[in-house]
Amino acid sequence: MNRRTFMHRTAATAVAAGSVLAGTPAVHAQPKYAWKMVTAWPKDFPGVGTGASRLARAIERMSDKRITVTVYCDGELVPAFDTFDAVASGTAEMGHASALYWQAKHAATPFFATVPFGLNAQEMAAWLYYGGGQALWDELYAPFNLKPFAAGSTGAQMGGWFNKEISTVKELEGLKMRMPGLGGDVLAKLGAHVINLPGGEIQQALKAGSIDAAEWVGPLQ
Repeated sequence: MNRRTFMHRTAATAVAAGSVLAGTPAVHAQPKYAWKMVTAWPKDFPGVGTGASRLARAIERMSDKRITVTVYCDGELVPAFDTFDAVASGTAEMGHASALYWQAKHAATPFFATVPFGLNAQEMAAWLYYGGGQALWDELYAPFNLKPFAAGSTGAQMGGWFNKEISTVKELEGLKMRMPGLGGDVLAKLGAHVINLPGGEIQQALKAGSIDAAEWVGPLQ
C-alpha cells in the first residue's frame, strides 16, 4: 500500500468514526424518583399481595430503575381502607386495592372491579381498553386527583366461605358476612348483616365468630 492510498483510507476511516461519535447523543443525568405504594393487602398475601410486589418490580424494570417503588402493606403506612385517601392526598404516589372498596366515595366505583353476575376478566379488559371503560374510570376518579389503572384481575369469584351450609335464601337472614361492594348490597337486601373487613382480617374474624361467612378471591391466609 503506497502512502497516498494509506492516507486516503485513513481519512475515510476517521470520517466514518467521527460520524458515529457525532451521532451519539450526549448523556445527561436523568432524574430518579422514589415512590411509595400503599396496598390493602397483608405482606406477601397470595395473589393480590404478591401481585402488588410484582407490579412494583415491573415499574422499576421498565423505567430502568429511574423509578423505584417501595411497597407498604396493610398497616405499614396506612390501614387497608385508607389507601385511596393516602394517594389522593399525596401521602403515597400509588395504591393497590380494589375499586369496590371505595363505594362510599362514589356509588359507581364497584363497576370497575366486580358486580354480581357481571363481566369476567376477559370481558372487563375488553371494556376498559376497547369499550370506553377506561375513559369513564378516569372521569370518575379525576375529582379525587387520581389516575386509575387496571393492575390485575381476579376474574369471577366464588360465592364465599361459610362456617355452615346455606341451603335456602331464608338462611341468609341475620348471617354476618364479609362482602364489600354491590354484592354486599344484594346480600343486605336478602337480610344478611354485611360487614366490610380487609382481606388480612377475614380468617381471624371467622375463627373468632365475629363473622359467619366471607367473600374472598382465594384461600384465606
